[in-house]
Amino acid sequence: MQFKPENYLDPKWRLLLQKNLKAASTIKLFELVGNYIKLEKKIYPDVRNIFTSLSLCQPEDINIVIIGQDPYHGNGQANGLAFSVNEGIKIPPSLRNIFSELESDLSIPIHKNGNLESWAKQGVLLLNTCLTVEESKPGSHQNIGWEEFTDAILQNIGYKGSVVFMLWGAKAQAKESIIYKDNNLIIKSAHPSPFSARRGFFGSKPFSRANAFLKSNGKNEINWNLDI
Repeated sequence: MQFKPENYLDPKWRLLLQKNLKAASTIKLFELVGNYIKLEKKIYPDVRNIFTSLSLCQPEDINIVIIGQDPYHGNGQANGLAFSVNEGIKIPPSLRNIFSELESDLSIPIHKNGNLESWAKQGVLLLNTCLTVEESKPGSHQNIGWEEFTDAILQNIGYKGSVVFMLWGAKAQAKESIIYKDNNLIIKSAHPSPFSARRGFFGSKPFSRANAFLKSNGKNEINWNLDI
């Protein structure tokens, strides 16, 4: 089975990434994903949601980029947005810590719904560095070509300027070297995971800092409250 990005990837993103989509590494990546599907391996998110983070954010509308690692690997969790889960799914620990920092930073009550789609629709790109994973095997699709593909996304976004990049944890911060920095804001901190959140994520105030930057550049601030 061929995994054809044109069936799922928004035309504006296909145009922006046209050079990368023709690269041998990307062609091989999509062949691999197609083979996994053909072999009926349980891959998350559902094939229709692999590019959800891009389909909800047109390139010209992106104001903030939050970088995750790979999708949740449990049944029903991953929805194509980094850190996000479908409504009704138990909120994972890292997302719970994100909500805790949001409450501390902007006095927004901790959300009971973990679906971050409303953020994405305001121009918050919730981008995992790998866009697929095999069930119960975290990191299983690392080093098959997704990293090069998402690197190209980050590079292209950076050139537009006035974008906030939130780099939480060492793996996200490793992307700093490929991000165009002129007239962009990079916010770095520890990862919101329970293993590291108290080592610099809590108290980092990324949400208010991002909104202040957007406002100073004549952009609308993000309404981080999912309950409105």
